[in-house]
Amino acid sequence: MFDMSFYKGKKVFVTGHTGFKGSWLCKMLVNAGAEVTGYSLNPPTNPSLFEIADIASDIHSVIGDIRDYNTLKSAFDEAQPEIVLHLAAQPIVRDSYKDPAYTYETNVMGTVNILECVRNSSCVKSFLNVTTDKVYLNKEWNWGYRENEELDGYDPYSNSKSCSELVTHSYKRSFFGDGHVAISTARAGNVIGGGDFANDRIIPDCIRAAQKHEDIIVRNPYSTRPYQHVLEPLYAYLMIAAMQYEDGKYADYYNVGPDDVDCFQTGALVDLFVSKWGEGMKWIDRYDGGPHEANFLKLDCSKLKSTFGWKPHWNLDTAIEKVVEWSKCWMSGGDVRACMDEQIEGFLREE
Repeated sequence: MFDMSFYKGKKVFVTGHTGFKGSWLCKMLVNAGAEVTGYSLNPPTNPSLFEIADIASDIHSVIGDIRDYNTLKSAFDEAQPEIVLHLAAQPIVRDSYKDPAYTYETNVMGTVNILECVRNSSCVKSFLNVTTDKVYLNKEWNWGYRENEELDGYDPYSNSKSCSELVTHSYKRSFFGDGHVAISTARAGNVIGGGDFANDRIIPDCIRAAQKHEDIIVRNPYSTRPYQHVLEPLYAYLMIAAMQYEDGKYADYYNVGPDDVDCFQTGALVDLFVSKWGEGMKWIDRYDGGPHEANFLKLDCSKLKSTFGWKPHWNLDTAIEKVVEWSKCWMSGGDVRACMDEQIEGFLREE
């Protein structure tokens, strides 16, 4: 199995570092001894994990727009990274209906821009583009999508990430065919974890309701999603990037998701949260007539498992425990950085 000590002293460039996943990723990398440069817009939420956990104190943080190639290139050239992890995106399905042009500009041209930086550099050995389980043409069937299935996301967010995949495939074939840079994509399912304050996500909605001592509003309790703790895909991203850095044969397209047992209906997920949180919380079913979202979606992750011997570390029950632990630490004014460190260490011990 992959050892996080690989990252000690490595120069890593992370786009989207001020987001929820980006903040946890930077913490993992810094704890492993990496030299991290982040490039992103200001944190997308208020409050934000990036600010609460003071991630900026650990890394070289550059605030910029992934759509602005010149500013991105300047930060990239100064960093001279060996490894690039591309997370910058407009990540919310509902927001993509409100502003589809911005979503495509960020998710498609942002990918072009970071790949142009890689193409015009001589320092990068490993590049990973993080996309989503929603890149697939969703046929609402009961089995998991595999990496060779058709890419054709429905809504502007999902479709723009399908396009981001295709851009990566084209660049890989057109400019990196000799393997001098190892290039992969990772298609991850829904993530949960402490410090997610996004709108229109079920666990952040649960936390906000808990803060206000209100009932949780669930708009689609029967939709099924592959839920996993945020450390699961981040560990997989770091493993893929490290393994392909050492041997280009690992450069490929990978699904990253939980086992079938952790593909939960949203209502069942909220039941689990309520049981862990306590304090008499409950939820109510209230469909709000929003735009189309997939009802059933899960991934077949056998390729990741067979290639790397990977398996999920935490089941959904443990993942929800960790969300509650972090959230109560934060709400009580506790040391959230220490809580993050403890959760990362505990996760890595599970190997």
